[in-house]
This record gives sequence, C-alpha cells and structure tokens, in this order.
Amino acid sequence: MTNLRLAKQLSDLAEPLDEYADPVQEAVNAVPQPVRDVLDGVWLGNPLHPALTDIPLGAWTAALALDLVGSPAADEALAVGILGAVPTALTGLNDWGHLKDDARRIGTMHALLNSMALALNVASYVARRDGHRGLGRVLSGVAYAGTAFSAHLGGHLSFGLGVRVNRTAFESPRDRYAPVCDEKEIDDGELVGVELDGEAVVVSRSEKSGEVCAIAATCSHMGGPLADGKRDGDVVVCPWHGSRFDLCSGEVRGGPAVYPQPRYETRVRAGKVEIRIAKDSTA
Repeated sequence: MTNLRLAKQLSDLAEPLDEYADPVQEAVNAVPQPVRDVLDGVWLGNPLHPALTDIPLGAWTAALALDLVGSPAADEALAVGILGAVPTALTGLNDWGHLKDDARRIGTMHALLNSMALALNVASYVARRDGHRGLGRVLSGVAYAGTAFSAHLGGHLSFGLGVRVNRTAFESPRDRYAPVCDEKEIDDGELVGVELDGEAVVVSRSEKSGEVCAIAATCSHMGGPLADGKRDGDVVVCPWHGSRFDLCSGEVRGGPAVYPQPRYETRVRAGKVEIRIAKDSTA
C-alpha cells in the first residue's frame, strides 16, 4: 500500500473525530503567544517538536534492545523515554493546533498512537517495578510498534504534506534588478504584493527609515500570503496564523514561524521600484 493510499485511509478513519478536534484546537490556540513561541521553537530557529522526538524514540529503542539481552537497565531507558515524551507531546500538540483537513486528521491519528504508546509504556514501567517483568516487556514491545508507526505518520506530515517545513527554502538569487511596481504605490505605507520570477514578494516603505523594503510574501510557516496581512509598524503580520516578520530584514518577530523570510534588495529608478533577492538571503 502506498503512503498516499494509507494516508487517505487514515484521514477518512479520523474524520468522525473532527467535531472533537475543533474545540481542542480552539483551546490550544488560546494559549498565550509567548508560551506558543517557546513551544514552536522561535528561540531555537527551528521547529522544536522534531528535535524532541529523538528523546523518547531513542530511549525506547534502547529499552527494547536492552530487554532483548535481558538487561534490567531497560527500566531506566524506559523511564527516560516516558519523561521525554511529555514535552514532546506538548510541542506536537502546539504544532497540530495550526493544521487543517487531511493534515489535521493524520496529526490526530499520530497523536492518538503516541498517547497509546505512552500509556502502555507507563503501564510497562509500573509492571516492571512490581516484579512483573515479562508483562512489562510485552507492554513496552506493543508500545514500540505503535510508536514506530506513529513516527512514520510524522514523517509523512513533514515530507509528504509539508508541515513545519520552510515554504521559502527554494527561492534562488537573481543578479539583475527587475521593476515590480510604481514608487507611488508604496508612498502611503501599503503592503504591495508583486512577483519576481514567479515568486511572491511584498514591498513597502519603512516607517522608521523611509527606505523601500521587500521580503518574500509566502509565509515560511504554512505559506500564508503576507501581502494580505496587517502591518504593525515595520512588522508584517501573517493573515493565517499571526507570524510576525521584520519588513526590512525578514527576521522572525513572533511565531509560529521559526524561519525568516528571504530578503530582497531594492532601489528606485525613474519612479519604479526594482528588486532582486539579496545574496545573503538565499536558502
């Protein structure tokens, strides 16, 4: 069965859960933005959830190997995985709060499998501490199978559906400037959407310096159209999920985005704004 067929079947299976997913997403999105920025990994410059998944996966893999050789050290490895699964789940729930349609449904299945695996591993740890090592090994073995399949779903979310990947990673440099709009279009501080070689760009004038600024208009988080967003001084706010970017440097000023927007060099010639992607801003 191909990944696409499997993903479709899992999406259909999770569809009845949509009515429960809506209020959960509302609750997740009501968390204060500074907390969400920490969970998103804005401070890290990369999504935090994928980095944390290595802790429970690595620990539970070690526990499985140690169980196979009969080492009691498997208990400690199992405990490390349980402890590491808590922040991993919190960051994953935070990421899931932005998903829609098939991505949200597959994310729901991913979360349910991981929750089941965590519960089984906790039960395994308790059984081991009570002297029922055989039962404990069975429980953690079943949990590991669920974790492995859930990891596959997580990979599909990232590489198959593009969740939390940088949507501007493939923009390439251009040596020559190209005219994109009239200078008078940006004189009132409006965000002006233009195109350069098929790439969406947002152009405006800085309120602080008066210089003409331009950054990629496709939000690096989930592809939102920044040209349709709001302006807060020299910060552009994405209309989809509220990511904030510096209009002139493209740097992230607020999550959920963690990757900066490519920056464009600008100049004005004969009343026309001309741009080219900055060489220091390529992926």
